[in-house]
Amino acid sequence: MSMTVEGRVIETDIPARLDRLPWSRWHWTVLVGLGAVWILDGLEITVVGVVGALLTSETAGLGLTEGQVGLSASIYVIGACTGALFFGHLTDRFGRKKLFIITLIVYLAATVATAFSFNAWWFYLCRFFTGAGIGGEYAAINSAIDELIPARVRGRVDILINGSFWLGTAFAAALSLPILKTGLIPEDLGWRALFALGALLGLLVLFVRRNVPESPRWLFIHGREDAAEDVVGGIERGIVAERGTELERPGQRIRVRQRRTIAFREIAATAVRRYPRRTILGLSLFIGQAFLYNAVYFTYALVLSTFFDVPDVDIGYYLIPIGLGNFLGAFLLGKLFDTVGRRTMVSLSYIVSGVLLVGTGLLFRAEVLDAWTLTACWCVVFFFASAGASSAYLTVSEIFPLETRAMAIAGFYAVGTGLGGVVGPALFGRLVETEKVSAVANGYFLGAALMIAAGLVEAFIGVEAARRSLEDVARPLSAEEPDS
Repeated sequence: MSMTVEGRVIETDIPARLDRLPWSRWHWTVLVGLGAVWILDGLEITVVGVVGALLTSETAGLGLTEGQVGLSASIYVIGACTGALFFGHLTDRFGRKKLFIITLIVYLAATVATAFSFNAWWFYLCRFFTGAGIGGEYAAINSAIDELIPARVRGRVDILINGSFWLGTAFAAALSLPILKTGLIPEDLGWRALFALGALLGLLVLFVRRNVPESPRWLFIHGREDAAEDVVGGIERGIVAERGTELERPGQRIRVRQRRTIAFREIAATAVRRYPRRTILGLSLFIGQAFLYNAVYFTYALVLSTFFDVPDVDIGYYLIPIGLGNFLGAFLLGKLFDTVGRRTMVSLSYIVSGVLLVGTGLLFRAEVLDAWTLTACWCVVFFFASAGASSAYLTVSEIFPLETRAMAIAGFYAVGTGLGGVVGPALFGRLVETEKVSAVANGYFLGAALMIAAGLVEAFIGVEAARRSLEDVARPLSAEEPDS
């Protein structure tokens, strides 16, 4: 971009034009091309858990110890947090499309390399870069989706896309059964095939994603208003041809001072000085959901084997219904985030799931549950929790300005996942090792307290963003004056 655009003031109606668009085939392309990455993430996270027994085999796997399998999960999380921060900054600087292509390529290369792992260190390295690619996707994809989807349906689309993570977990659990139980696929090839499958799905996503344009909102801020006009004009012409009717006139215009980059100092000042309450809100939501899922869900196999003597080869049977319950929660509750409103639904999803988790903990401590009834309890808890977890990404994407949106998502994801993804599993692993029902129940109560606390924070200081333009919820730092 030319230096001459730095500081130039323009007026545009592009945000209003994007928000007033009716749903079309083009929006489905965005939904599939950008949203499918969460299925891949669910697949990646679950695969290591369900094939852990094979990875520890000297003949069929890599001869890892159980501790090394657990370490690989932590390395994946560290890679995801690192990738989110690194690629998040680049997403705000160089654009959404460049980065959601680059991060997917990083993921593809790393997951293919994982399938050819020959020792522990190579496996660790591949898991780090697989996580880095997925972490970078979170920032790039959530930014692009929210900036391309009309305001009136932004909530349900974002919740559904983030919730599709659980289709990946159910898919991985289902695929593990023929590999672990039937012997249809040789053990030394089966676990490698699961990782390679992730790469195959990623290639299909890359093919669709090529047709998703750069965010017009990012373009006009960065001195490329002509390119933004071409993108929006092309979308509008396609929708008019598809529907056979003219589009309504946009209602608002915004004046912005164009810029090339934003310094880290200004990003930090935006979060700490300009929006301190929103920063507290984002941290609360991310820490609560990250601890719940990373500590409770991703150690569930340990609980089943330790307290209910469920064989490793049967773990997939229990993970499939939990994954489907999570997805159904996001699918069925997502619409309410646009109709009832963000503040009510975010707080309710967190608080209700926390209260249900307390009930599950009490039943577990009373030792009145078996493996299947405990799984049924988790299906109910996660039905509400999954909508809440998805809403955390939606919230931080909406409540911070366009220039810092990707970095805000990356920062909150890194902090929340770093705490919940590293501290949570380690803590729960220790609790399960005690083989004391009361100790694990106390861990459940801690997760419930964090979820309920986050729900209360949302109830008191949450921002109502339902059906509102992103520029109305958080005005761009470059905005010159109120919309006219």
